[in-house]
Amino acid sequence: MTTGSLGLRSSGSYGSLQQIQNAAFCLPIQTTPPLSRKPPKMLKEKDRFFHWIFKFAPRKKIGMLLLCFVSLVVFMWVLIVGKGEEARDGILPRINIESAPTSDEKLIVIRSSDSQTLEVLGSSNATLPPSPPPPVYFTGYELPPGNPCEHFALPPPPADKKRTGPRPCPVCYLPLKDAIALMPNASSVSPVIRDLAYIHEENLTKSEFGGSEFGGYPSLRQRSDSYDIRESMSIHCGFVGGVKPGRETGFDVDDSDLLEMENCRGVVVASAIFGAFDLIRQPKEISEYTKMNACFHMFVDEETADFLKNSTELSSDKKVGLWRIIVIHNLPYSDPRRNGKIPKLLLHRLFPNARYSLWIDAKLELVVDPIQILERFLWRKNASFAISRHYKRFDVFVEAEANKAAGKYDNSSIDFQIEFYKKEGLTPYSSAKLPITSDVPEGCVIVREHIPITNLFTCLWFNEVDRFTSRDQISFSTVRDKISSKTNYTINMFLDCERRNFVVQGYHRDVLASWSPPPPPVEIAQVYPPPPIITINDNNRTSAVGVVTDSITSSQTKKVPTRHGRDRRSRRHRKVGTGNSRNANSNSNFV
Repeated sequence: MTTGSLGLRSSGSYGSLQQIQNAAFCLPIQTTPPLSRKPPKMLKEKDRFFHWIFKFAPRKKIGMLLLCFVSLVVFMWVLIVGKGEEARDGILPRINIESAPTSDEKLIVIRSSDSQTLEVLGSSNATLPPSPPPPVYFTGYELPPGNPCEHFALPPPPADKKRTGPRPCPVCYLPLKDAIALMPNASSVSPVIRDLAYIHEENLTKSEFGGSEFGGYPSLRQRSDSYDIRESMSIHCGFVGGVKPGRETGFDVDDSDLLEMENCRGVVVASAIFGAFDLIRQPKEISEYTKMNACFHMFVDEETADFLKNSTELSSDKKVGLWRIIVIHNLPYSDPRRNGKIPKLLLHRLFPNARYSLWIDAKLELVVDPIQILERFLWRKNASFAISRHYKRFDVFVEAEANKAAGKYDNSSIDFQIEFYKKEGLTPYSSAKLPITSDVPEGCVIVREHIPITNLFTCLWFNEVDRFTSRDQISFSTVRDKISSKTNYTINMFLDCERRNFVVQGYHRDVLASWSPPPPPVEIAQVYPPPPIITINDNNRTSAVGVVTDSITSSQTKKVPTRHGRDRRSRRHRKVGTGNSRNANSNSNFV
C-alpha cells in the first residue's frame, strides 16, 4: 500500500460519506444533481500535497510542530462549535412536539414553549387553540398598616359573677366597602385533590351496617378508600339514586327552584326548617349590595310550607322577607334533624355554581352582613372552612356523654359510634393535638368556600352522619383528622363568643309554645287628682292666673303607707340605744 493510494482512499471515503450525509438530509426536501468528478490534474496536486506531508512528518521537529498545530485546530473547532450551540439554544425557544386531536390522527403540530405555532405538517387549514394559562390561586393578604383590625385583641371578659354562661365578644369587622374590595378573584388552593366526582348508582345493596338509599349504602371498604386522598376521586355524597341532585333522588326540588339555585353564582346564605320546628327569623343589618348579589334560601318541607301559608305572608315570588322558600318533597329520612343535615353539609351539591356559602341554623338570627363575615373568618385567615368551637366542651367523649344525658339520641347508638372510632384511633383531646384547640364544634354556623377539599370534607362528614348517629359534633373530628393526616389541611375553628357576635340565638317553636302566655292587659280607670289649693300672700296680690310666684304655694296630701306585715319595718326607723327598750320598740313600729 503506497502513500498515494492511502491518500486516494481517504479522499474517496470522505467523499462517499459526504455524499451519503447530503443525500440523507436533502432527500425528503429537494434533489441535488450528482457530484461531478474532479479532473485528474487536481488529483495530482492533491497527491503531491499528501506526499510532501508524509515525507517530512517522520522528522522529529516537524512532526511535533504538526501535532501541535492539529491539536490547536481541534481545540478551536470544539470551542467555536460549543459557543454556537449555546447561542442557538438561547435564541431558539424550546420546541415541543405534540399530536393534535384530529379525526384522522395524522396532524403533527410543532409548537414552541410560549404557545406560538411554528409549523403545521399535514394540514394547512388546521388551527391550534392556545394552551390555557397556569392556574392562579388566592393565597391571602395582610391588612394595611394602621388598620384598626391589624392588632385587634379580645378584651378580658367582664367581671360579672352573676352571668357565667356564654356571651358574645367583640369582633373587628372591616367596613363593607373594604370587605368587598378584598373579595378574592381566584379560588383558594385545594391540597392534593383537584377533581372530585360523585357516585351515581341505580341498583343499591345494603352495607354492613347503617346508611340509607339516599346515601348509597357505601361499604366499609369504600369508606376506607374515600379517606385515601388522591388528585382525582369518586365518592358517595348523597343524591345517589338520580342523575341530578334534587330530581328524583329523594330531597326533591321543583324545577323552577332548581333553576334559581343553579343561577346563584356568588354567595349563598342558607337555612332549613323541617317539621315546623322553628320560626323564620329575618336577617338584619344587610346591605343593599348583599341583597342584590347574595342568595338567601330557606329549605322547608311540606308541613312547614303549610304552616307558613297560614301564619306568614308568603309572596307570589315564594319569598318571606329576604328568604326564598324552597319546598322539599320526598324527604329521605323520617327524622327532621337528619333531613336538616342534607342542606347543612351538601350545599355544594345543591348550589353547584356558588363560590361561598354561609349556613345558619333556623333558630339563629343573622345580624352582620355576610360579606363582612366571609372577610373576617375566611379571607383574612386564608382559610376555606370556618366553624366555631363549642363554648364549653372540647372532647368528643365528653360530648357523647352530654348527648346521652340530654336524650339527644339513642344511647346505645352513641356508644356504638364511639367504640367504632376508638378502634380507629380516637383518643381524648389533649395538648398533644395543638395547634388544634378543640375536637367538638358548635355546628350551628358553617362558613366555607366551595373548592374540592371542602366539598370532600363535607361529603365524608355527611357519610358519617348517614351511617351513624345524626349528632354531627361526634363525627366531626374523625373526618377532620383523617383528611388532615393525608393533606395537612386545616380548619379555622374560631371562638364561640365570636359566633355569637354575628348571630343571635332564639328558641325553637315548641319551646315558645310551651311558655305560658302573658296575662291580658287590665283596663285601669284613670283617676285625676284634685286641683291644688292656691293661697295668695297679702304682700303680693297682683299674681295672675296660671302664674306661680314665690308667694304661691300648693298644699300636697301626705301619703300614709300601710303596714304589710308584723316583721316589715320602715326604712326610716332610727337607731336607738340598747338601754332605752321602749323607745326602740316605739321607733321600730313607727311608719
